[in-house]
Amino acid sequence: MALVLMCGLSFSGKSTLAVQLSDELSAELLSLDQINEERGLDGGQGIPLEEWAKTNQIAHERAGALLASGRHVVVDDTGSPRFIRDEWRATAAAAGAPFVLVWVQVTPEFQRQRVHTNRDSQARRDVTDAVLAEHAASFQPPDEEDPLIVDATRTTDATTIAALVGAINSESVR
Repeated sequence: MALVLMCGLSFSGKSTLAVQLSDELSAELLSLDQINEERGLDGGQGIPLEEWAKTNQIAHERAGALLASGRHVVVDDTGSPRFIRDEWRATAAAAGAPFVLVWVQVTPEFQRQRVHTNRDSQARRDVTDAVLAEHAASFQPPDEEDPLIVDATRTTDATTIAALVGAINSESVR
């Protein structure tokens, strides 16, 4: 088992990749956006920090229980700032599970294209330009944390997904 944390900017493809990884790993998917929705909160419009803290607490409790039952867990979140990633590392360590960080890198142009496509299709809830800008400005990349890196244009590529699954499984058997 492993705890896999997605990391990256909004509209990078983290959620798409997280679903595919959870399917391939037979893992439980924990989406912080979904937990916010359960709580009646809309992250695309901005959420106060204290509410994000409650959502994170719920996610960590769920992840701990799932890891204790021997399940892989894929956490769909932005994984920023650094202290958020460190908290997930601690949750994995407390369960005796490896921690795997998957960083989906997106160019500003490709992110903007995805935002506009979503606004046209309304496939998912919108994120305001102000929230996107705030998130981009505060994003702390995991440059020195040995993440598995995925280009945002390859989040549905079967070869990329297979390579990630292989890397995650190799961490799990160490």
